[in-house]
Amino acid sequence: MTELESEVLPLPPRYRFRDLLLGDQSFQSDDRVQVEFYVNENTFKERLKLFFIKNQRSSLRIRLFNFSLKLLTCLLYIVRVLLDNPEEGIGCWECEKQNYTAFNQSTNINWSHIFWVDRKTPLWAVQVSIALISFLETMLLIYLSYKGNIWEQIFRISFILEMINTVPFIITIFWPPLRNLFIPVFLNCWLAKYALENMINDLHRAIQRTQSAMFNQVLILICTLLCLVFTGTCGIQHLERAGEKLSLFKSFYFCIVTFSTVGYGDVTPKIWPSQLLVVIMICVALVVLPLQFEELVYLWMERQKSGGNYSRHRAQTEKHVVLCVSSLKIDLLMDFLNEFYAHPRLQDYYVVILCPTEMDIQVRRVLQIPLWSQRVIYLQGSALKDQDLMRAKMDNGEACFILSSRNEVDRTAADHQTILRAWAVKDFAPNCPLYVQILKPENKFHVKFADHVVCEEECKYAMLALNCVCPATSTLITLLVHTSRGQEGQESPEQWQRMYGRCSGNEVYHIRMGDSKFFMEYEGKSFTYAAFHAHKKYGVCLIGIRREENKSILLNPGPRHIMAASDTCFYINITKEENSAFIFKQEEKQKKKGFAGSYDGPSRLPVHSIIASMVAMDLQNTECRPANSSKLALPAENGSGTRRPSIAPVLELADSSSLLPCDLLSDQSEDEMTQSDEEGSAVVEYVKGYPPNSPYIGSSPTLCHLLPEKAPFCCLRLDKGCKHNSFEDAKAYGFKNKLIIVSAETAGNGLYNFIVPLRAYYRSRKELNPIVLLLDNKPEHHFLEAICCFPMVYYMEGTIDNLDSLLQCGIIYADNLVVVDKESTMSAEEDYMADAKTIVNVQTMFRLFPSLSIITELTHPSNMRFMQFRAKDSYSLALSKLEKRERENGSNLAFMFRLPFAAGRVFSISMLDTLLYQSFVKDYMITITRLLLGLDTTPGSGYLCAMKITEDDLWIRTYGRLFQKLCSSSAEIPIGIYRTESHMFATSEPHDIRAQSQISINVEDCEDTKDVKEHWGIKTSHHRNSCSSDQSEHPLLRRKSMQWARRLSRKGNKHSSKTAEWISQQRLSLYRRSERQELSELVKNRMKHLGLPTTGYEDVANLTASDVMNRVNLGYLQDEMNDHQNTLSYVLINPPPDTRLELNDIVYLIRSDPLAHVANDGPSRKSSCSNRLGSGNPETRDETQL
Repeated sequence: MTELESEVLPLPPRYRFRDLLLGDQSFQSDDRVQVEFYVNENTFKERLKLFFIKNQRSSLRIRLFNFSLKLLTCLLYIVRVLLDNPEEGIGCWECEKQNYTAFNQSTNINWSHIFWVDRKTPLWAVQVSIALISFLETMLLIYLSYKGNIWEQIFRISFILEMINTVPFIITIFWPPLRNLFIPVFLNCWLAKYALENMINDLHRAIQRTQSAMFNQVLILICTLLCLVFTGTCGIQHLERAGEKLSLFKSFYFCIVTFSTVGYGDVTPKIWPSQLLVVIMICVALVVLPLQFEELVYLWMERQKSGGNYSRHRAQTEKHVVLCVSSLKIDLLMDFLNEFYAHPRLQDYYVVILCPTEMDIQVRRVLQIPLWSQRVIYLQGSALKDQDLMRAKMDNGEACFILSSRNEVDRTAADHQTILRAWAVKDFAPNCPLYVQILKPENKFHVKFADHVVCEEECKYAMLALNCVCPATSTLITLLVHTSRGQEGQESPEQWQRMYGRCSGNEVYHIRMGDSKFFMEYEGKSFTYAAFHAHKKYGVCLIGIRREENKSILLNPGPRHIMAASDTCFYINITKEENSAFIFKQEEKQKKKGFAGSYDGPSRLPVHSIIASMVAMDLQNTECRPANSSKLALPAENGSGTRRPSIAPVLELADSSSLLPCDLLSDQSEDEMTQSDEEGSAVVEYVKGYPPNSPYIGSSPTLCHLLPEKAPFCCLRLDKGCKHNSFEDAKAYGFKNKLIIVSAETAGNGLYNFIVPLRAYYRSRKELNPIVLLLDNKPEHHFLEAICCFPMVYYMEGTIDNLDSLLQCGIIYADNLVVVDKESTMSAEEDYMADAKTIVNVQTMFRLFPSLSIITELTHPSNMRFMQFRAKDSYSLALSKLEKRERENGSNLAFMFRLPFAAGRVFSISMLDTLLYQSFVKDYMITITRLLLGLDTTPGSGYLCAMKITEDDLWIRTYGRLFQKLCSSSAEIPIGIYRTESHMFATSEPHDIRAQSQISINVEDCEDTKDVKEHWGIKTSHHRNSCSSDQSEHPLLRRKSMQWARRLSRKGNKHSSKTAEWISQQRLSLYRRSERQELSELVKNRMKHLGLPTTGYEDVANLTASDVMNRVNLGYLQDEMNDHQNTLSYVLINPPPDTRLELNDIVYLIRSDPLAHVANDGPSRKSSCSNRLGSGNPETRDETQL
């Protein structure tokens, strides 16, 4: 043990525990090892390789030097040829010269003329120096690029050419007699070509630019041609030294003539070596040039497909926008181009289209039109690649439009692609304004950084919801966001088409009040005062303002808003004020006559005139009506039976005692618990608040009618009872108002925006319609969680092509059925067939339920002509020809005269694409549209609603007087009229006007249509068409309509007698009645089979033709069984003040926000409002809404 202990040495100091804890400085300094990395690159060979090959910039310099050397050798060869004179003698250096002998056909070839040349000593010294440099460089590069196979390096063509042109010169240094030996130095042109190719590649790498294959191929082809010509020129010139002496120019001339296949024959080689050289050169040219041309053509075709590049110089000097799409269809392209270039200041812009797919044939044909070929550039590429964004010069673009592919079956995947494109563009060009289109609302927050975002499903569902309470809202918004001059339909003999087309030219514009002639004189006045008088004087409709210190746009802020010079005014007019000319003839004439409050009569200007209309109003500013009255009723007469009704004037400043827009907040009769007249059951109390659950991020909070407690999910199912209630059909619920049914494939998050506008706080509780969601698939729990707080919202599973589903959801108790486009239909083989199933199903429902108002969404706007398709309808045929004529005239709204669109019964979301395009010029259009649709609620901003003109309101007479009535009584701003007219047209052409009258009389004499005569007799006695010059014209005859339809339709039988017409009408009536009865029996039998009561359907089934005609407010074809009877409806945006009001006109209003001034007025004002409304008339103003 002692020996072992003595052998064990003590631990060195560095391993002691104390040293490990405290640290040993000697250990830390002595044992630290410095490691060098990449030592293999420190060798001499690697450093040379880095300098000559790997480093881009140094390699570029080496190749440029090499290229210069080769060009210098070729130049020195030309100098040597010009200085050479074979007549002075031929032979080796410092040898005895042989005399030059001319060529003779009988003698042999003197090869000494070919092998020996006269090379001056200075020239030889320069050539030898260049040869040494080239040889050493070639050997060095062979050594650096050696990879184990030396023969591969030796047998390269470039190496062989280098040896041929350098080794002989080096030999002449050691053997002087060979200094006059001919060396084919002109072959260095091929080495120069090779060096140039490598130099271009290095150049592209060094400056970090995308290599242009097209540029390289063109360069290679040009260099190949030059090398062939130069080689042939120098070779033939030298070989012909032994024949007929040719100069360099003659040799060049011969090569050009030969390679161009002209062959004059004036210059030809005389000896066989030169002839052999010509054969070899021709063979080489026939092999090399076709290959080069083939590669060039292939690259050209590929370039045409991909679109090439957008010029950097053009991008810096001209303005352009970039359109990014996943697939470009011809409809999308034309909509964008027509709307974008409709603005005068955008005519000089270029449009660069960046699309990953190959250009479609139709798109290619359109882009070849001179109108578009000069300013539309198509690039095939992806927005996710920086190289393609660089090709499109995205960083220099004025804007980037990123559109989603709505034709995809999976719209969520389409949104994901759009989001990635938006991120890529923002990363590459952060200063480029982004205009993004998103399909699903839940994906909107991913692109909130974009300057402008339009969510299709949000706008679509909100617009369809407003269509149910404000007819044709979709048509109103579509016409507002389209660019038009109002010239559509002006050549038509139809009065309604001329009026409708002229008013469709109204758009939203903006101007600073201090710079405006329209509004400058109303500074310091109330908003309603400025709106009324601007409309009265100039025909413009002021709809909103924006304060300078506040960026929020307020629609109709109310009479308490005082106009300031710094306010930005938003108004509706034919064109903007900057393009307007002011004519004050009417005003000066009135001043001379001394009239201050009346106009002599209507004065119409042409459509292209800038002033929207001239005023023709007869207003008497006497006797104001009580402020708390909520109807446009006839004022009481003051004992004078002959005095005309009067309208209160619009006050310059708000009077707190005259305006009470607070009925929606303090209507105690609406919100308190009341007892129902039926069965004495208590009505559920609703509260006003913000929905607690939103189905997606980014939805704007809206004050709505809500249930005090959330409804259980089982109670949301309409067709199945639960433990809370036993109702299984719509009849059992006993709804007081008509249903609104929505047919959709899935309960997407966008469907939430259909419910919110219909449950907004400003809608009267008594007017809330039950909403039934007819879904193909069962909704998810998060969607039910979002809608369970709303009153009278139900769902059931079913489809519109199933009659049982329609009956169970209560279609016979519904006023409106909304059919939403389905994603699954996008998988149709033919794009335009995506709407086929929807169209056929809707037409079937029209026949089964003729009194139902159906609002349909289509994928393609062109398919709307099938929504009212009748093969023998001459009027529809005339409308079709009118649409084609308007399209030929370059109209952006050729489809506007289709009756379903004009009536607001059909809608396509693609019509709103122009909203995103217009935002490039009018950055406020998206905000105003969202405010009108109720998607955004800005404090103090009004909302869109509608009121119906009844017989009690016809005393107002004109639209201008209605404007004053609304501004003075309730501070509402009218913006348009929805008008419905009844027409009667024959399917075949009568031979004259008398025959038309006879047909109309015969129809009226039929038993089914007795009420029609009485109805129209009353209508014509009470009001007239506002735009008709012949006031005695009968609405059913419509002589101009029939004449116009007769000219455009095929001629029928011209010799039918009155008796035959009467008999045919009687038979047709009996046939239609029997067909209607068959359909009625079918529906009744299905209802009995399902156990549903048939009492509700009997009233609908027994509708006569006159009953259907009386439902003119539906605005669509009401009786498919009768081709003669039709109603057409259309929208008049900002009509002239002298437009006559007609019975059942529906006026679009922008009503001021009732919450705008509640906080400022205090509780005393609130109580006064409630007391006055409670003690006075309990009815609210909402009764005038549709």
